Amino acid sequence: MSDLNDRELILELQQGSLDALGELYDRFRNMVYRTALAITGDPEAANDLLQDVFLRLYRFADRIDAQRPLEPWLYRMTANLSYTWVKRRKRWIRPLEDLADWLAGGSRNSPQEAAEMHDDWQRIQQAIAGLPLPQRVVVVLYYLNDLSLQEISEILSVPVGTVKSRLHYGRNSLKRSLGLQGETLLDWNYEGS
Repeated sequence: MSDLNDRELILELQQGSLDALGELYDRFRNMVYRTALAITGDPEAANDLLQDVFLRLYRFADRIDAQRPLEPWLYRMTANLSYTWVKRRKRWIRPLEDLADWLAGGSRNSPQEAAEMHDDWQRIQQAIAGLPLPQRVVVVLYYLNDLSLQEISEILSVPVGTVKSRLHYGRNSLKRSLGLQGETLLDWNYEGS
């Protein structure tokens, strides 16, 4: 079944195929898990949300337009469920060691370089955790998932201007939290600015 494209798999899923669901899960589980982990900061919650997203995909398959890409639907569902999880628990993200490893790409640095990189990522993760939830979601989708402003706008069902505003204020907050002055990675121009 792996030779089927996403559209064909969605059509199969709409007919009740668990094999199609399994194939879609294999294709998109890392993306969904990373997004949920970055927003919630909790590996256990990210695993639960991963399962919930794919259960909802199965349950609501008949409502999915097979002619449209599946990724935006998955991002929207993951962001919404993660947002709800965080709000319901009213807690901040704790350090995301799994995310730090993923972001660092598992590179083979010296122990000292690895420790410094780990400390830097922990600081960044804590700064992201301190962002208001709407800014945190946009920062995660933009910087960690490399989505465009338009894609984020569609996923969150908010105007592009709102996405730009949240990204702007999120970057400024991160710069203040991290004590960064001058140009940094967060100063990269984004489309439409």
